[in-house]
Amino acid sequence: MHGYFPMQVLQSYRGGGPGIMEAANKGAHPGISPSVGLNINLPHEQTSNPYQDISLDFKHFFMRKVMFVKYASAYVVMPGGFGTLDELLEAMTLVQTGKSRRIPIILVGTKFWGGLVDWFRKTLISEAMIEADDMDLIQVIDDPHEVVAAIFKHYETRGFELSAAERKTQLYL
Repeated sequence: MHGYFPMQVLQSYRGGGPGIMEAANKGAHPGISPSVGLNINLPHEQTSNPYQDISLDFKHFFMRKVMFVKYASAYVVMPGGFGTLDELLEAMTLVQTGKSRRIPIILVGTKFWGGLVDWFRKTLISEAMIEADDMDLIQVIDDPHEVVAAIFKHYETRGFELSAAERKTQLYL
């Protein structure tokens, strides 16, 4: 399957800390492209994991969030706390407003994300804070194989290459 992807798609950008981020780096580490960890400097929390080919450190959250989305071909979000919610909403906002190209944003875990997604529908849409079709920005999926299939489905008709407009958007993000 790796041979199908262009080289820039194979690079994997993710948080560089322990736990689920370490598991993702460990899974990507033996691949043919670099596993890139985007670390945030915090006094008592995140430390870099040893499975990063490239480790980038950020002082400010906003720069790290932009970098998560800037080169991403998909945004897969596992259950997490405030930082995860912050990163998810930033990604959704950048895609919704056209500041980033449209990529699949996939939330893993119906049980975990269901209440938030219901609140988006029941509150944000009914209060006209977002449009109903903004919900098309996200998918909630439980099965890892279905996550991969959803990413491939997104790119079946458009391909992985950036359009001229997307390259310009990415340049100025």
